[in-house]
Amino acid sequence: MQKEAIANGVISFIIPGLGHAIHGNAKRGISLFIGMLILHAAIYFLANNFAGSAISTLYHLYAGYDAYRNY
Repeated sequence: MQKEAIANGVISFIIPGLGHAIHGNAKRGISLFIGMLILHAAIYFLANNFAGSAISTLYHLYAGYDAYRNY
Protein backbone atom coordinates (compact mmCIF):
# COMPACT_ATOMS: atom_id res chain seq x y z
CA MET A 1 0.00 0.00 0.00
CA GLN A 2 2.83 2.43 0.80
CA LYS A 3 4.45 1.88 -2.61
CA GLU A 4 1.17 2.59 -4.38
CA ALA A 5 0.71 5.82 -2.40
CA ILE A 6 4.22 6.94 -3.33
CA ALA A 7 3.63 6.01 -6.97
CA ASN A 8 0.39 8.02 -7.03
CA GLY A 9 2.21 10.99 -5.52
CA VAL A 10 5.01 10.85 -8.10
CA ILE A 11 2.59 10.40 -10.99
CA SER A 12 0.48 13.30 -9.77
CA PHE A 13 3.59 15.46 -9.36
CA ILE A 14 4.45 14.90 -13.02
CA ILE A 15 0.88 15.29 -14.30
CA PRO A 16 -1.35 16.82 -11.61
CA GLY A 17 -4.57 14.89 -11.16
CA LEU A 18 -3.46 11.64 -12.75
CA GLY A 19 -2.69 10.02 -9.40
CA HIS A 20 -6.20 10.80 -8.18
CA ALA A 21 -7.74 9.51 -11.40
CA ILE A 22 -5.80 6.25 -11.17
CA HIS A 23 -6.90 5.82 -7.56
CA GLY A 24 -10.54 6.29 -8.55
CA ASN A 25 -11.21 9.90 -7.59
CA ALA A 26 -11.83 11.14 -11.12
CA LYS A 27 -13.55 14.43 -10.20
CA ARG A 28 -10.63 15.53 -8.04
CA GLY A 29 -8.16 14.43 -10.72
CA ILE A 30 -9.93 16.34 -13.47
CA SER A 31 -10.19 19.47 -11.33
CA LEU A 32 -6.46 19.37 -10.52
CA PHE A 33 -5.61 18.81 -14.18
CA ILE A 34 -7.81 21.69 -15.37
CA GLY A 35 -6.32 23.87 -12.63
CA MET A 36 -2.86 23.02 -13.93
CA LEU A 37 -3.82 23.94 -17.50
CA ILE A 38 -5.25 27.29 -16.38
CA LEU A 39 -2.25 28.00 -14.16
CA HIS A 40 0.27 27.17 -16.88
CA ALA A 41 -1.58 29.31 -19.43
CA ALA A 42 -1.69 32.24 -17.00
CA ILE A 43 2.00 31.86 -16.19
CA TYR A 44 2.89 31.68 -19.87
CA PHE A 45 1.10 34.93 -20.68
CA LEU A 46 1.52 36.90 -17.43
CA ALA A 47 4.53 35.73 -15.45
CA ASN A 48 6.91 33.80 -17.66
CA ASN A 49 9.84 34.18 -15.28
CA PHE A 50 11.33 32.69 -12.10
CA ALA A 51 8.27 33.54 -10.01
CA GLY A 52 5.99 31.78 -12.47
CA SER A 53 8.20 28.72 -12.43
CA ALA A 54 8.18 28.71 -8.63
CA ILE A 55 4.38 28.92 -8.52
CA SER A 56 4.09 26.11 -11.05
CA THR A 57 6.48 23.93 -9.07
CA LEU A 58 4.56 24.56 -5.85
CA TYR A 59 1.32 23.55 -7.58
CA HIS A 60 2.90 20.32 -8.81
CA LEU A 61 4.27 19.60 -5.33
CA TYR A 62 0.83 20.19 -3.83
CA ALA A 63 -0.82 17.86 -6.36
CA GLY A 64 1.74 15.12 -5.65
CA TYR A 65 1.40 15.49 -1.88
CA ASP A 66 -2.40 15.52 -2.10
CA ALA A 67 -2.43 12.31 -4.15
CA TYR A 68 -0.03 10.67 -1.68
CA ARG A 69 -2.01 11.80 1.37
CA ASN A 70 -5.43 10.81 0.00
CA TYR A 71 -4.42 7.33 -1.13
